[in-house]
Amino acid sequence: MSEHDNLPKADGKPEELQTETTENVQEQQEVPQKPTPSEPSENIDTEAPVTQEKTEELDKEDPDKVINEIEESNAEDAEDEGNADRHHIEEKDYDKMSMEALVNELEHLVSNHKVQAIKKQVEAIRTEFKAQFNTLLDEKKEEFLNDGGNEIDFFFSSPLQKRFKDIYKDYKGKLHAHHKNIENNLKDNLANRLQIIEEIKGLFNDEENINTTYKHFKELQDRWKTAGPIPRDKYNNAWNSYHHHVEVFYDFLHLNRDLRDLDFKHNLDQKLKIIERAEELAKDENLNRAFRELQVLHKMWKEELGPVDKEHREAVWERFKAATKTIHDRRQAYFAELDQVYEKNLEVKNEIIEQINKITEKGADSHNGWQNSIKDVEQLRTIFFSAGKVPIRVNEETWAKFKDAVRSFNRKKNAFYKNLKKSQFDNLQKKMELIQIAEDNKDSDDFETTTALMKKIQSDWKKIGHVPRKNSDKIWKQFKTACNHYFDRLHKAKDTANAEGNEAFSKKVQLLEELKTINLSGEKETDLETIKAFIENWKSVGNVPSNKRYIEGKLNKALDGVFKKLNLNKNEAELIKFETKLETLNNSEDSRHLDNERQFIRKRITEVKAEINQLENNLQFFQNVNDENPLVQEVHKNIERHKQELKLWKTKLSKIKELY
Repeated sequence: MSEHDNLPKADGKPEELQTETTENVQEQQEVPQKPTPSEPSENIDTEAPVTQEKTEELDKEDPDKVINEIEESNAEDAEDEGNADRHHIEEKDYDKMSMEALVNELEHLVSNHKVQAIKKQVEAIRTEFKAQFNTLLDEKKEEFLNDGGNEIDFFFSSPLQKRFKDIYKDYKGKLHAHHKNIENNLKDNLANRLQIIEEIKGLFNDEENINTTYKHFKELQDRWKTAGPIPRDKYNNAWNSYHHHVEVFYDFLHLNRDLRDLDFKHNLDQKLKIIERAEELAKDENLNRAFRELQVLHKMWKEELGPVDKEHREAVWERFKAATKTIHDRRQAYFAELDQVYEKNLEVKNEIIEQINKITEKGADSHNGWQNSIKDVEQLRTIFFSAGKVPIRVNEETWAKFKDAVRSFNRKKNAFYKNLKKSQFDNLQKKMELIQIAEDNKDSDDFETTTALMKKIQSDWKKIGHVPRKNSDKIWKQFKTACNHYFDRLHKAKDTANAEGNEAFSKKVQLLEELKTINLSGEKETDLETIKAFIENWKSVGNVPSNKRYIEGKLNKALDGVFKKLNLNKNEAELIKFETKLETLNNSEDSRHLDNERQFIRKRITEVKAEINQLENNLQFFQNVNDENPLVQEVHKNIERHKQELKLWKTKLSKIKELY
């Protein structure tokens, strides 16, 4: 196919050309960065190749697709020279940026680049910011509703969103002003170029000599080159019409053959250089650079060079087109590789969605459990956003599934905390009741009863659980103050009692020293009265602190030594010591000591009775044995000893009962 097929006939006029602003014209892709939008995408380019098979089908349907694409891109650049700068502006991974980073990037672009060159970047940033803000808006709305708010009353304002809108508004204003500024120039330039074409057509009927006509033709060519930019949608039509009539001028006018051949040769040489460079670019590993330079070569071919001799036209064009297609095919192969990467990214993102759903299904039954789950989901969100792009066909679907998974998690989490707030309010009421009990009893003098009560409500406080954070510190301080007030009074009373006890201890230590040197007459009854008088003196000193009661045991050991000197009956000595012990137990602040002693005596009585019964049963084995038998006599002695012991324990029990 010739580069000039489907052009108007020599005597025909190009179709009526109309202008429009650049704002509503789709921009071409920058290769090899395949245009895959961030989640969710609003402006998906459905012309972008998806698979190599699909690309081959498209090429079969339209073999000049890549030529058309390059020409459309060049038309855009020709309309406004600032558009060409877009090839040099980096398009970052906006889907991995936070909202704040997106706003900063937008501000940087608008402040430092031409507005007509950043449309692709600005719209990608706007799409991503909108997606992230809508997700945040959904979360805030759910929190509002979970807190009992009505949907009609919901309102959320973000300073970050306002800043974004202000910058975007500034961008749109600059872009509109730019378009208004160039609009009239585009129309005037288009009219001028159409006039040049008409003048070239008029040369066919010019009756002046051939040299003058040729000179006039060259002047028209110079005027064409400096005529300025025209609307992009009229660019290809105008240039094709121009080239057509230039070729017709060369082919059908009887020009000086030397002049014509010189032009043809110059154009052929230049086009061959362009072809050679295109063939070199077909081997270039940097596809970005290769494709951008290829666009420049096509622009030079179209705008700067005229026709070649008819015999070469088809060959040079097909060769140039073949080199172009080679670069195009490598580009599509790159896209096919990208598709494989996108498919793997899709697997990663689907796995993340599944993990979030599992966390939601598992849930948690405690604040700490939910906090751990929140951290896990946040980590998964971060991985999701950094996982990279997915195939366009499932982009929206994947984003929707991810949002649904996160939304389901948030709903379940919010439901837990809503119930937790009710539980915390109930806990608050319970703790307020404990505070009332503490304050009602903080000045009580019934230390024995109140101490147990205070300890119980302190234990109950720990078991109740959390209350709303805003009340926590206040009620704890109130409860702690009441409890501390009571226990400070208790400790002060104990300190007073301990002072008396410590004085009693000192006196008893002194009495023990006196007992070691006590004078005995040798008369049992007299000495016994002396010992009893000593014991009464001991009792009158008073109780010692609980941590110093060991001195009572020292008294008993000292008395055992004295009783041994008096040859006093063991049971009698035991009863004397027991009465001293009872006196101490009975005067104790804690009645449990006396209760424990009574239970111990009863237990010993039961055990001794069991031992006597066992011994008496054992005698049954000696019915035919003489009573003089040593074994039988030993059993009788044991029975008698246990009976005396039983008598002693019963006496002790009777004495302790007298105290109740």
